[in-house]
Amino acid sequence: MPLTPADVTAALRTVLDPDIRKDLVTLGMVKATTVEGDRVAVTIELTTPACPMKDKIRGDIEAAIAAKAQELGAPHSGVDVTFTADVRRANERTKDGANPLPGVRQVIAVGAGKGGVGKSTIALNLAVALARMGAKTGLLDGDIYGPSAPTMLGLEDEATQARGNMLLPFEVHGIKAMTIGKLVDPDKPLIWRGPMAHGAFKQLATQTEWGELDYLIVDLPPGTGDVPLTLSQLLPLSGAVIVCTPQQVAQDDARRAARMFEQLGVPVIGVVENMSSFIDDTGREHDLFGKGGAEIMAQTMGLEFLGALALRTALRVNSDRGTPLANWNDARLGSELDFIARNIAARVSTLSFQGKYIQPTISVR
Repeated sequence: MPLTPADVTAALRTVLDPDIRKDLVTLGMVKATTVEGDRVAVTIELTTPACPMKDKIRGDIEAAIAAKAQELGAPHSGVDVTFTADVRRANERTKDGANPLPGVRQVIAVGAGKGGVGKSTIALNLAVALARMGAKTGLLDGDIYGPSAPTMLGLEDEATQARGNMLLPFEVHGIKAMTIGKLVDPDKPLIWRGPMAHGAFKQLATQTEWGELDYLIVDLPPGTGDVPLTLSQLLPLSGAVIVCTPQQVAQDDARRAARMFEQLGVPVIGVVENMSSFIDDTGREHDLFGKGGAEIMAQTMGLEFLGALALRTALRVNSDRGTPLANWNDARLGSELDFIARNIAARVSTLSFQGKYIQPTISVR
């Protein structure tokens, strides 16, 4: 006799999600099972379209069903595995109408305790990497005082457009993006007090037609000031990524940034070490800032270490030219960026199942 759907479900109970270490049935990831003759079809719903373990899950499913068929002596010619994705929506823990961006499923802040650590580089390339993996991704350049997205995305000749009172995001390099750098004179300093920065950031975030997004990456200004506070109160954040260079002075400020997000009720996804080393044009690696310092900091704080990115000429050139996709022309550079993006996607997936997403609130006493 052929396998039954019940047999298939029993087999899938032995397949564990590689990140969460619970079986697919318990996690509710099995959405359909059908058997036609000696062939099985299974639909699995992932928590992210950029799931880095998709191929492993497929292989484990095929092996489990083949083993069940052998155990029962049932005819079996293979399994057709279909993956879908339903990233936990950002407003699931807010009241109806409370979330200003209901079409955005995950909002990830990228912050740093101090300037000059390459936070914008990480944020932008994270957005592009996730889009390359199949996710619908947006980038909000929330660095009000020093917006770098116009240069790094090559937006100099792009005109800002609006529909009614809504801004239309720029669609470049596979992502949607918005930056205040395209709304003001590029040579004009933004000498704003807190309320003005608050209002500008709120408008950028909520008056942009983002549409349906799997991820919105928000590049924050450095430090623990008005804009990170505004973001934490405005949007239901999925979590924050802390960017840090290896040296001690950067670690000290990164610790403060991590503690800020924790106090605001925002899960810290983990730490990225930028400028981990310098790789010259000959491929030789130079340890300029004390490689591994940010990883040690993450360990001592009980945070996930998400990966390291080396400083190299190609990264600087592609950033200045506004051609981030060219970073993947360098196999080693592309591999480092993909590694960081996969770790962040996996971590967000894990936090989603653990129910860690909350709407941050602040009490002033």
